[in-house]
Amino acid sequence: MTTVALIDDHESVRLGLHAVLVDDGASIVFSGSTVGEYRRSLRDANAVPADIVLLDLTLGDGTTVAENVSSLAGESAVIVHSVADRPASVREALATGAVGVVSKASPLGEVVQAVRTVAAGEPLDNVEWAAVVESDRAFADAQLSTREREVLRLYAAGLPLKAVADRLGIAFSTAKENIARIRGKYVGVGRPAPTKVDLLRRAIEDGIMSSPDTHRA
Repeated sequence: MTTVALIDDHESVRLGLHAVLVDDGASIVFSGSTVGEYRRSLRDANAVPADIVLLDLTLGDGTTVAENVSSLAGESAVIVHSVADRPASVREALATGAVGVVSKASPLGEVVQAVRTVAAGEPLDNVEWAAVVESDRAFADAQLSTREREVLRLYAAGLPLKAVADRLGIAFSTAKENIARIRGKYVGVGRPAPTKVDLLRRAIEDGIMSSPDTHRA
C-alpha cells in the first residue's frame, strides 16, 4: 500500500485529495498545512516518511518551494500540486528534487494517476509542467552543471573562493574556472553576472539558493 502525505494550507483541497486517494487504495499518513507540521508528526510518532508527498507550491507560512522540496525529496517522492503557471516557482521545485507538477486545475483523477505512476517507480511525464519549464528560457538555457551549481551556491552565499574550494574538496584553480564558466553561461543567455552580487541574484532566480528576505520574514 502506497503511503501519502498531503501538505496544503487549504483544508478543502486536502479533504478532496484524501477522499479520492483512499478510494484508490492509498494510505494517507499525514494531512496538514506545513512541512514543519509534517516533520513534527514524524518525530512524535517515530514514523517513517511517506512514500509520496503531495505538496502545495506556495504555503502560507512564508517558506519557499525550494526549501520545502529540498527538505522532503531525500526521503519521499514529491509531487507538487498547485497552479502550474508560475515558471520560476515550478523550476525551483524541479531543480530541488520534485518529480513533477500536477495542476490544481486538473481533474482529481489525474492526481490519482500521478500518484500511481510515481508509486510504480515510473517517471511522471507530465506535458503541462514540462511546457511551463521549457517556456522559461532562463532555466532552460543556463544549463549549469551540478558542480557549477554547488560552487555558485557557496560563493554567492558569501564564502571566499578558496573556502569554496576547500569545502568542495577541489583545487582553487578549479573553483575559479567554475566561476568563470558560470559567468560565461549567464552572459550567453543574456543574464550577465559580472559581480558577486549579480551572481547572488542569479542563484536566487534559478532556485539554487533562497532569498535572504525569505529567512527574515
